[in-house]
Amino acid sequence: MKLKKYLPSFIGNSKIFSKIYEIEQSEIDDYNNLIEDLVNQCFVEKATWGLSLWEDFLDIKANLSSPKDFRRSAIKAKLRGQGVVTVELIKNVSESFSNGEVEITENIEPYTFEIKFVGTRGIPPNLEGLKKAIEDIKPAHLSIKYKFTYMTWDEFESYNRTWDQWEELNLTWDEFEKYRG
Repeated sequence: MKLKKYLPSFIGNSKIFSKIYEIEQSEIDDYNNLIEDLVNQCFVEKATWGLSLWEDFLDIKANLSSPKDFRRSAIKAKLRGQGVVTVELIKNVSESFSNGEVEITENIEPYTFEIKFVGTRGIPPNLEGLKKAIEDIKPAHLSIKYKFTYMTWDEFESYNRTWDQWEELNLTWDEFEKYRG
């Protein structure tokens, strides 16, 4: 809200009133920024200092030294993890941590299920947080296997590159395993 636009022009042109409204405008802008920050805390994706409130509300043991993205993932997983545990729920929780697609395979007889990360390669950055979230929601009699995807030999050959062309990419081994050309 700009105060000056609500003034008659003869007052707006006054140096004294201009200075007064400039200072008041600064205060209004500060209040608006505080209000916007407060509203942001109501949304997990935008919350900063409000993450602690979300964690308290959801009874999550917070590690304040963890990156905000990891903390947000734990909060979203807990919110998604309410109710009956289904394959879809486990998929939702897993995808909130991995920032990519996962495949869930149920193995009824040995009482296991498998989470395979197909949207992102390698080990997701917050795997420990995901493991904890899954442990919190899964039935106690089921065990979990985690599978990670990397570049396969067939995929490597399908790029039709020479070793020199691969070396020109300056990839570390970790980057090479996760490469998607």
